[in-house]
Amino acid sequence: MEWDLLPLPLFVVISIVLNVVIAVAGVLPSAFLTALNVQLLGFGPGVIVSIVGEAVGAIVSFILYRKALQTYTSPTGTRFKRLREAGGMEAWFLVLGMRLMPFVPSGLVTLSAAFSRMTLPSFAVASTIGKVPALLIEALAVTAVLYVATGWQLALIAMVGIIYVVWRRQRSGEKM
Repeated sequence: MEWDLLPLPLFVVISIVLNVVIAVAGVLPSAFLTALNVQLLGFGPGVIVSIVGEAVGAIVSFILYRKALQTYTSPTGTRFKRLREAGGMEAWFLVLGMRLMPFVPSGLVTLSAAFSRMTLPSFAVASTIGKVPALLIEALAVTAVLYVATGWQLALIAMVGIIYVVWRRQRSGEKM
């Protein structure tokens, strides 16, 4: 699809809706959408649209996860007891800290918060504040990659893929 042909307000709405879909799915990376936002809107506006989209996506998925958890889990079960008992400032800092860690999947953070006694407004604030530094770093990386020649981009992708394969093998205990 030719994204740059869309009227700006429509592109922003579609971007936010796609962020919600990505957040609810819980396993899809949003980096590609951030890259598209930065490429088409520029660094500042692209980051702002990404932050709004990720914040809305986190809130929607928190609500949906919490409703699903109430339906499918027992409130007296032993699984996730610590998460269910977390509340107030402890839960707030837990979400903030996990959002600041670059390799913690967003879906896992949202699911963990949905298990806690954390309120929706508290989750929304902690989640959004924690996402800002991560999105800035992501947008800076995307901007740098966009201005690198195609050959170097492919080399970078290959290098990341090789590092990932080596890392996975080492974690699984395979000998190389």
